[in-house]
Amino acid sequence: MRDDSRPHAAAWWLWAAGLAVAALRTTNPLILLVLGAVVACVTVARLPDDQARRTMRSFVVLAALVVSLRLVLQVLVGQRLPGHVLFSLPSVSLPDWARGVSIGGPVTVESLLVALVGGLRLAVVLVAFGAANALSSARELLRSLPPVAHEAAVAVTVALSFVPELFASVARVRDARMLRGRPSRGLAGIRGITVPVLEDALEHSVTLAASMGARGFGRRAARPSVGRHLLTVGAALLGSILLLLGGYGSLAGSSPLPAPLAMAILGVALLILSTMTSARRAIRTRYRPAPFGLRSVVCGLSGWAPVGAGIVLDAVDPGATAWTPSPLVWPSVSPLLLMGTLLALLPLAVAPAPRHARAPGRRREVVA
Repeated sequence: MRDDSRPHAAAWWLWAAGLAVAALRTTNPLILLVLGAVVACVTVARLPDDQARRTMRSFVVLAALVVSLRLVLQVLVGQRLPGHVLFSLPSVSLPDWARGVSIGGPVTVESLLVALVGGLRLAVVLVAFGAANALSSARELLRSLPPVAHEAAVAVTVALSFVPELFASVARVRDARMLRGRPSRGLAGIRGITVPVLEDALEHSVTLAASMGARGFGRRAARPSVGRHLLTVGAALLGSILLLLGGYGSLAGSSPLPAPLAMAILGVALLILSTMTSARRAIRTRYRPAPFGLRSVVCGLSGWAPVGAGIVLDAVDPGATAWTPSPLVWPSVSPLLLMGTLLALLPLAVAPAPRHARAPGRRREVVA
């Protein structure tokens, strides 16, 4: 049974999306480090179980590999920026058509800092979405999709449960062959395991299809008029275009498009309207739907506090969220941007701490 005191699964993804957008909007390494520290504090304090810890650990390792690879590529084939030279590598002369690409040459502090900032931005994005993946339930998120995406949600749910069931089926067949004294390894073992596993998968598929048919899967309401259908499709296409253009203009910082943030908001509104209109054709019921209450709203919007602070700061002082290593000076952090970044820690206050099962220990004897 779901605990209604914890935020909705969609709230964690909304929180992570805000932190990812904030990381892509800034080139200040101190702000990027603070964003990474915020993600680390929330995930360490609110990870539900050991499986989520392993998932988060894999994303952290992937982020570290991204930063390391970015630095290595900068040293080997990166752009040679002028500045303080650390060391030089043997260079290779390239033809004129490969102008702008360099192999070897002097490696400066400025070029390494540019590569480090680029790697940190990607690392924060990876860690943020890794935290959302570890903190939220994929099944709860799929169950909360709008009715128009019901078929896609069921397909993704079946796909997510396929791999664990496949491993369980292979383990059952291998144990059964070992009990019968038959080979379970090598070519003979693979041949003897494959056929029973395929038969088990076919049986599960037939059972799943029968249960879905008994529950009325795929049943739809009457088809609306052609004009209403075209209006819904047109609103979805226009909303997608506005969201792409406005999102790119908002993330790029400097864009020739007028009011990119307003375009992105209008695109989201059109997509929501088209989704609600299309959802009337999908007939489905939900058993105990997960509520999206005040805790979820606070958790989701807190991740966008750094984005809002950055937009306000850019309006007052353009370029305040950016930092360049030329000239080589220590980056400065605005108190407004720092306060907005720290507001992303609000999930620590609204999300309850996980309840870990205590390890069974010896019973204490009470001596009278």
